[in-house]
Amino acid sequence: MTASTAPHSAAFDIPALLASLPARIADIPTLAAARDPHRVSLIEDGRQLTRQQLADAVGQTAAQLRDLGVRAGDRVMIVAENSIVQVVLLFAAARLDAWALVSNARLSAAELDAIRAHAQPRVVAYAVDASPDARDHAQRHGAQAASKGVSGQTIDIGAWGCVADANVHAEPVDTASEKQCAALIYTTGTTGTPKGVMLSHRNLMFIATVSSTLRRVGADDVVYAVLPISHVYGLASVCLGSLYAGATLRLASRFAPEAVRHALAHENVSIFQGVPAMHAKLLEHLQTHGHAWSAPRLRFAYSGGSPLDAALKARVESVYGVTLHNGYGMTESSPTISQTMLDAPRADVSVGQVIPGVQVRFVMLDGTEAARGEIGELWVRGPNVMLGYYGNPEQTRATITGDGWLKTGDLAREETDGTLSIVGRSKELIIRSGFNVYPAEVEHVLNAHPEVVQSAVIGRAVEGNEEVVAFVELVAGAKVTPAELIGWCGRRLAPYKRPAEVRVLAALPAASTGKILKHRLRELT
Repeated sequence: MTASTAPHSAAFDIPALLASLPARIADIPTLAAARDPHRVSLIEDGRQLTRQQLADAVGQTAAQLRDLGVRAGDRVMIVAENSIVQVVLLFAAARLDAWALVSNARLSAAELDAIRAHAQPRVVAYAVDASPDARDHAQRHGAQAASKGVSGQTIDIGAWGCVADANVHAEPVDTASEKQCAALIYTTGTTGTPKGVMLSHRNLMFIATVSSTLRRVGADDVVYAVLPISHVYGLASVCLGSLYAGATLRLASRFAPEAVRHALAHENVSIFQGVPAMHAKLLEHLQTHGHAWSAPRLRFAYSGGSPLDAALKARVESVYGVTLHNGYGMTESSPTISQTMLDAPRADVSVGQVIPGVQVRFVMLDGTEAARGEIGELWVRGPNVMLGYYGNPEQTRATITGDGWLKTGDLAREETDGTLSIVGRSKELIIRSGFNVYPAEVEHVLNAHPEVVQSAVIGRAVEGNEEVVAFVELVAGAKVTPAELIGWCGRRLAPYKRPAEVRVLAALPAASTGKILKHRLRELT
């Protein structure tokens, strides 16, 4: 069945909303400056920009990129961590109708070079002041300091270096916001093979608008932006959504629990969005160091990017004093598909209602529709669905149907109240002795143990079968043994769901967002 639009969608006139969106993401700074030019827009350690300064810096940096040969349809690769210079370069590329390829500087040389070879950017820009890793990549590639151009760079955004390549082609340009690519986001997904997701200006503006409206973001909000802007969650929802709504972004280059604690206590932060691992490690930091919780202006906390378990949600809410909202999305859907609502906080770990303007289906392996409450592969259609994978039309056709449905690869069901529950990745499903084992269910049990920070469960092939293998990261000073954790699971799970092995790692391999990279764990089995 095709899910009807969720009840709260009545407040949204989707055709009118789409018609009202700015044509390009580069319009965001200009519109904000026109409303209130002197309000602070971006803050990082030791530097900040007002709305007018941001708009002016975008114009000046766009001129620099143009002087470097950037044309409409070119790719501009931005190697950075969260910083003012990164945000300015993002908008400056979009101002020229170039595609912003926002890459996390913490990627390895091999990973970054593979993306560069595939995307063939006209210019690679490195945030050399804001990121030591970006500086290392810049030195490796022989980058030169960016010229200030004839107009001069009058606004201090931080130094950046660049490498230009004149021997690349520009892609076609379309004036329609739903057809013109704004950002190229490379994602490894579950396979470890990078794919370039092409997101249009309308994709990003739609999510920026809907997500900020549902969170009631406004000019008085200070948003702690630690989720990497090189990741679609940090780009669309945190960065673009907050700035479009007029909030101030407090940029943090990487997650450090003490820095988060200080910002919440002393920097007027009102919104904190993270992945579950960030919330878990912040709680561990508070407990280990005996810090009292202080977040006088925090009104909204959010978890996304990977599954949230009930034990962590309960612990976070007891400490934070606010609801930990949850949601679900993926790079290919820009990213938001569903989220819990401010007016309807939940005690469970449902990912909430499908956002306005988006449709979902639940499809069985044979292509038939799942009955309500049955588990099926989640398909999604709406203004958030990507243009496709860059340079890979075959993979695009395999992922998006002819009538616009995105096959997420995730297993999900619709609950009786119309909310969405994610069971797991279809490719991660473990079949043990003919029974389906969903890794998230085992992970929830492990994460409920008081000495477990986080866990990841995968399947391991054995002769004629699969068995369950769990990897865990423990709190400092933990005494629990793998055998005791297997026993913990044995008292709470059916025999076929119990891990055959539990392995303790000092740290689970994770992306820059904190999302656990299970393909790395498979290499250890």
